Amino acid sequence: MSRDDPKKIAERQAALNYHEFPRPGKLEIRATKPMATGRDLSRAYSPGVADACLEIEKNAADAFRYTAKGNLVAVISNGTAVLGLGDIGAQASKPVMEGKAVLFKKFAGIDCFDIEVNETDPEKLADLVCRLEPTFGAVNLEDIKAPDCFVVERICRERMGIPVFHDDQHGTAIVAAAAATNALRVADKRFEDIKVVALGAGAAGIACLKMLIVMGVARENITMLDSKGVVHTKRNNLTAEKAEFARETEMRTVMDAMEGADLFLGVSGPGLLTQEMVRKMAPHPIIFALANPTPEIMPEEAREASPDALIATGRSDYPNQVNNVLCFPFIFRGALDAGATQINDEMKVACVEAIAGLARAPASAELGAAYQGERLAFGPDYLIPKPFDPRLLPTIAVAVAKAAMDSGVATRELDLDAYRAGLQTQVYRSALIMRPVFEAARQSQRRIVFAEGEETRILRTVQAMSEELTGSAVLVGRPEVIESRIEREGLSIKAGRDFELVNPESDERYRDYWTTYHDILARDGVTPDLAKAILRTNNTAIAATMVRRGEADSMICGTVGQYLWHLNYITQVLAEGELHPVGALSLVILDQGPLFVTDTHVNTEPTAEQLADAVIAAARHVRRFGIAPKVAICSGSQFGNLDSRSGRVARGAVALLDAAQVDFEYEGEMHSDAALDPDLRERLFPGNRLTGKANVLVYTSTDAAGAARNLLKSVSNGLEVGPILMGMGNRAHIVTPGVTVRGLLNIAALAGMPVSSYG
Repeated sequence: MSRDDPKKIAERQAALNYHEFPRPGKLEIRATKPMATGRDLSRAYSPGVADACLEIEKNAADAFRYTAKGNLVAVISNGTAVLGLGDIGAQASKPVMEGKAVLFKKFAGIDCFDIEVNETDPEKLADLVCRLEPTFGAVNLEDIKAPDCFVVERICRERMGIPVFHDDQHGTAIVAAAAATNALRVADKRFEDIKVVALGAGAAGIACLKMLIVMGVARENITMLDSKGVVHTKRNNLTAEKAEFARETEMRTVMDAMEGADLFLGVSGPGLLTQEMVRKMAPHPIIFALANPTPEIMPEEAREASPDALIATGRSDYPNQVNNVLCFPFIFRGALDAGATQINDEMKVACVEAIAGLARAPASAELGAAYQGERLAFGPDYLIPKPFDPRLLPTIAVAVAKAAMDSGVATRELDLDAYRAGLQTQVYRSALIMRPVFEAARQSQRRIVFAEGEETRILRTVQAMSEELTGSAVLVGRPEVIESRIEREGLSIKAGRDFELVNPESDERYRDYWTTYHDILARDGVTPDLAKAILRTNNTAIAATMVRRGEADSMICGTVGQYLWHLNYITQVLAEGELHPVGALSLVILDQGPLFVTDTHVNTEPTAEQLADAVIAAARHVRRFGIAPKVAICSGSQFGNLDSRSGRVARGAVALLDAAQVDFEYEGEMHSDAALDPDLRERLFPGNRLTGKANVLVYTSTDAAGAARNLLKSVSNGLEVGPILMGMGNRAHIVTPGVTVRGLLNIAALAGMPVSSYG
């Protein structure tokens, strides 16, 4: 593609616009404490700041208590070896360093300052970095040329009491070692036995070889090559780092070295590995062509030369991308949280094993959503995880923190189970509030039937249930379709072991099901023929009938179709005695905390009685999350200022709740802003009985409730759990078509809770 190609020009301009607008750069600093009053100011600066300063003066470790040091990393470069650009200088490297800081924040919640330094003398640069230790919890060295990078890192590690990590070296080495771990597993080979050829003797290449030695590769089985050929003992003027890998050998060229090689490690330049060289390698060769953007050999060329080759590159458009982002955010997260004084070999090995283990585990639901259409199953084309795998943070950080504690470089002892749970809440926003629900569900053995059992999201949910819950799943669907989709998605679940199947086309219980359905609805115009047709084609009716017959405890439907259509069949089959749909409750998780909204789907314009029932049911459900309900009944009228239908219904509901003497806080009728602003509410209606912000908003129509729910999700970046169908004794739940797999898993946990937990 020429420099004047219109597409290339447009892409370049788009990249420049990204960096310039709406404000220059990719970073900003935000306050983490309130700064709204004079009291806030006096605590943040003078005189209150002096108290924190004096505590740190007495005990330097208290800097981690009273400042941001424990979550602050310095990304430092002099711009002498910027990836793909070379020695462009410190100033020009700033966009790269800002980008690195953004990745730290995005993937691990770590704050960074990027620091670009006009200093090419490695000893002076190291001295400058060491002087920054009071500010930072760790240092990430970046894009410093070899061999200077070795000098800088060595001096800093010797003098500093915080982790110092040159990512170009160790990040690449860790991810490459993880890929090698799994490639050897596929090829049925061992680190101890393989012959390695390394083309490229820079910082990344040398670090990769050192990591492979830590993993078990014999030093005598490594052949290193640089621009002058094989690094051997008869060569003069080798750097100390290269001399460490010099071999006593007659080999001089890449072609010589490749004879019988098991692993080729390329961290050099484009096109330096030929098909003829690949053919000289051992059977089932492992080829890591990591030069960017053009690798030492293109994967299709390597596979043509050796069809059973296992190949990794540094590119995102081919399988098995060796990408440092799989490592550095998470190894720093674990090191910071454990208060590690360094990142040692034990922590690196723990990181390698955690990354490799994730690739062998079934892909998570969120990963499947992020990489739709890709097969994410361990094998030749999936040796290392994808960068957006949400399990990377809790898996790697916990492994690294444990290794830091076990190896004696940690200054803090962590409860690893609690630590993992805390990291989960960073990855899954619903994890914290859903924790009591999952704990209750794990104590139960409820059977949950999924009406749309062929749906990919359902299959991924069942995979997650097998890992996180104890209840059993039943899928309504055709066995051959379900099996093929499990295979396509790379899931490990299996019919008869992880779930039961109900085939609507041929299940032996078909006669029992249609006769049960007919018995229920015979006096509502349902003939035997109609019952037969419905129970052969309507998965929602099948699932509901199973629950009615006691063959399942709860059902979940709604991933396709309209909510009220599903509700009709659930009501027909499962509404009996005191059980009837009362309302749909949505939990919306916001940055400020959880907010419940009802009724979003069931009663379009509820009566006062229906509204009061919805309030009582909502309060009962809110308590399942360990939250004390504070209910605001919202309407177009505010404390009687408007004689409207919504106001009259709200006032009627309040009167019914007063008569019922319920044991939770409630108030109405009011606008939504008054519900969420206690000061405003007190000005409008002094002495009202609701304290603080309401956490349950009950509306007088589904239009209003649905609008509130959708605005909270869209404008306020709210995450929805639900909708939860109230009034059915936890026997049925209807999701909406836009539900995610995590949302389905949350509903499955709710459905898996014993009915006694409803209170």
